[in-house]
Amino acid sequence: MFNFAGMIHQINMFLAENITAQYGRLATDSLVICGIAAVAILSFYVARLVEGGIMYFIRRSPTTWDDDLLNSRFLKALSQLLPALLVAYLLPEFFSEGRSAFNWVRVCTMCYILWTVVYILHVFTDNLYNAFLKRDRMRPYAIKGIFQMVRLIVIGLGCICTLSILAGRSPVSILMALGASAAILMLVFKDTILGLVAGVQLTANNMLHRGDWIVVDKHGANGEVIDVSLTTVKVRNWDNSITTVPPYLLVSESFRNYQPMRLSGGRRVDRSILIDANTVRFCTDGELEALGRRGWLEDMDCDTAAGVVNMQLLRRYLERYLTTHPQVNADMLVMVRQMEPTSAGLPLQLYFFTRTVEWKEFERVQSDIFDHVYAVIREFGLRIYQLPAGADVASIAVK
Repeated sequence: MFNFAGMIHQINMFLAENITAQYGRLATDSLVICGIAAVAILSFYVARLVEGGIMYFIRRSPTTWDDDLLNSRFLKALSQLLPALLVAYLLPEFFSEGRSAFNWVRVCTMCYILWTVVYILHVFTDNLYNAFLKRDRMRPYAIKGIFQMVRLIVIGLGCICTLSILAGRSPVSILMALGASAAILMLVFKDTILGLVAGVQLTANNMLHRGDWIVVDKHGANGEVIDVSLTTVKVRNWDNSITTVPPYLLVSESFRNYQPMRLSGGRRVDRSILIDANTVRFCTDGELEALGRRGWLEDMDCDTAAGVVNMQLLRRYLERYLTTHPQVNADMLVMVRQMEPTSAGLPLQLYFFTRTVEWKEFERVQSDIFDHVYAVIREFGLRIYQLPAGADVASIAVK
């Protein structure tokens, strides 16, 4: 079995008998440091060769998670750790503690190992976040802020451990010293802490996802969420401008999320038409006959003895028209009702849902339906109320 410790002992004996005796301790130390550095560099390239073999098996595996997490960037970061570990192992074997050369190289090696581990964790969290983005099921969740906070915590711990290495003190004592300035740190990182808490609440309560259509009236945001980070929520408005909203404001204040409407399969139309109340009357037999020939009175019980009101016929006709319209979702509520009269006329409300939720198509369907409504009102002997215009005044003057 290979005796690594015995080989190191023999090297030390050889250096003491030949190099130190002839050239002094400084020459020996320099030679040892150069030798350790050469071994560390050689180990890095060996690790890179091993990395190529690992990547071969990762690419051939049936799952894709290992391709995303253990990519070449992550394995390269791991290979950078091996030389430092070798230096940390070999250093005490050639140097005794208390010597300046040993202390200087040891501190540098420990700092290098520490920040290499920090970098490895940073790369891993970055790979994990990108892996979530590639999965359709995970992509909508607002997890970017959580990953950003994890990176900040790792970097913060790295800074504390670095101070403890340089000062020669325990990391706990460094943390206790920082505890005295906790109030100042709370003020400095207030937005970051509030953003983290808000991001967790938004994700846990399923309140906000990337791609949602939200409206925040107070901040002028009305569009699609394009990014949810630790301190900001970016919304691309429908005029292609960008509005930035702090995440904690979405938790502490109210906002509207139209994404459930998109997923429901129907978009609501709630509009009223003002009817001139003076035109509401009983229909004559001739009008009922004309409407019947057009097929507009199908499935309607018209009791001519009691009198049939033209407004009533219009409501029933419009409700049947909406129910049978191919672009109206008849599985949802369809209603035509008369609202409370106003000084501007008698409101007739049309309440229904379209089958499409896409904005442009929704507006087209809505406009087509109301074009028909405006045109058919006259056929029932009714008139739409509107304020007198210039042409109306001119016609009166002519009379």
